[in-house]
Amino acid sequence: MKCPFCGDQESKVVDSRHSDDGLSIRRRRECLACQRRFTTYEIVESLPVIVVKRDGSRQGFDRNKIINSMMRAFDKRQVSTEDIDRITTEIEQTIQNTLEREVSSDKIGEMVMERIKPLDEVAYIRFASVYRRFQDAKTFVHEINKYLEEQ
Repeated sequence: MKCPFCGDQESKVVDSRHSDDGLSIRRRRECLACQRRFTTYEIVESLPVIVVKRDGSRQGFDRNKIINSMMRAFDKRQVSTEDIDRITTEIEQTIQNTLEREVSSDKIGEMVMERIKPLDEVAYIRFASVYRRFQDAKTFVHEINKYLEEQ
């Protein structure tokens, strides 16, 4: 780490602490050349992920879109915002861990359905009806029967 005062490359870590949000580590360093202290922050580098939509268009990954879609599915249902945030974080981490730069919106939808299914069956059916674009009552009934068979 380059000293901001003298430019020397050698320093030692004097103290390390986790940040309040838990997403970074604060390090106090001391330059071995000039003995002055400075602070650095270490964070996990995340790759930008592009979502490929059904129509072939591409846009940056936005966790808020996942949260909003689940909020609509869980509308007037008993689920905590912590559960919604946890699911969103799990999906985001899964995508980041694949190290793929592009992910399809279909894949994200499947990950959401897989995680909300055990939480609330009504929310699952609501989400599936929008995600799978149910066109009529027959398709809706088919999805409900498929869900019930798996239980």
